[in-house]
Amino acid sequence: MTIELVPLPLPASADPSKFIDFGREVKGVEPGNLSPEQFADVSDALYKHSALLFRNVTLTPEQQYALTKAFDPEVESYGHGNNKTQSTKRSILHPDLKTIPRVPQVQLIGNGMVYNHEGLQAAALKHPSHTTFHKTRVSEDDEEKGYTRFYRWHIDAALYDYNPPRVTTLYGLKVPEGPQQTVRYDDGTGDELPVPLGTTAFVSGKTMFDILPPEYKSLAVRTKVRYAPHPYVWMAPARAMPTGLGIETEGLELPLNDLPEWEESKIKTLPMLWKNPVTGELHFQVHPCGVQELIIAPLPERAKRDGALYPDGAHLRDLNEVRSLLYRIQRPAIAPQFVYPHDWKERDLVLFHNRGVLHTVVGAFKPDQVRVFHQCNLAASDVPAGPSEEDVLKWA
Repeated sequence: MTIELVPLPLPASADPSKFIDFGREVKGVEPGNLSPEQFADVSDALYKHSALLFRNVTLTPEQQYALTKAFDPEVESYGHGNNKTQSTKRSILHPDLKTIPRVPQVQLIGNGMVYNHEGLQAAALKHPSHTTFHKTRVSEDDEEKGYTRFYRWHIDAALYDYNPPRVTTLYGLKVPEGPQQTVRYDDGTGDELPVPLGTTAFVSGKTMFDILPPEYKSLAVRTKVRYAPHPYVWMAPARAMPTGLGIETEGLELPLNDLPEWEESKIKTLPMLWKNPVTGELHFQVHPCGVQELIIAPLPERAKRDGALYPDGAHLRDLNEVRSLLYRIQRPAIAPQFVYPHDWKERDLVLFHNRGVLHTVVGAFKPDQVRVFHQCNLAASDVPAGPSEEDVLKWA
């Protein structure tokens, strides 16, 4: 081992028993100048621990792209396509991302006005807020008191045409200081989570699967997820649940014939569970906002049918049924004790296994609070591997 790994500090809200393997700080190396041996150790650590933190990093956009690309050397396109997020103005992602001109795989994200930055003369950045995406919102009075919400739990992926990236790198260049905020779940549970201002919150897809009761594990190991064409355009008129974990079913999605031109062959149908290429563990990896259908295979011949869900298989097309089922499965894993809210410091670099975690933007900034981050992920050269036959037999 040529690198030093230290467990990440957990907030008081976290259950340490669920974070034994999650998250490590990497010391003793420069992530922009890794030797082949050091990169091999970093790659191994990322797949084993899901998220890696490097402190006090100096990293150019070129170095960030090279580091991200090292995890998938055959690829060169940003996860949503180079220079495409801003050209698709109806996409819900359009306001959030600005492309670094000379390195189009790296995006500028954050809050406030930024001038003369990496070839951009001026960029107006806006931190995504639940107030523009959720059906309901925290009142302005409560917002002044520090209450906020998760924005949108997701995987970094176009979910149409392009394969989900293996890894995302997030680099914090300017991080405003401010008081802690409190996430309210506002779903009748009373759940709340104290978080640092502007945190990025993570949950483990492995934990999401591990804590499921047997009937849901059986369902998950048998299910494929079909996403809508151009899902971020499709979902744009709709509004999200107060937890940020999916869309309210009100019939507001854009009709398919009103979407940009699309092809059936480019629609993504992916396993509900993605197999970790290093550990072999199964991670529950579903972007709930973009899902249109669930395709469930029947139980294997010798599997027990007592208590099984959809034992004969099913093709669920009703959005309300699809979303309700996904919410019942995913909601337990975003409970406060399972969430890692990263406390950003300037020049932090976080690498996360995008095929092993879900994450979300959190909180709200005032216009004069300037936040500057570089983000990079690359559309993968392969489709995520699903459960093996042995996995199906074990869990179904």
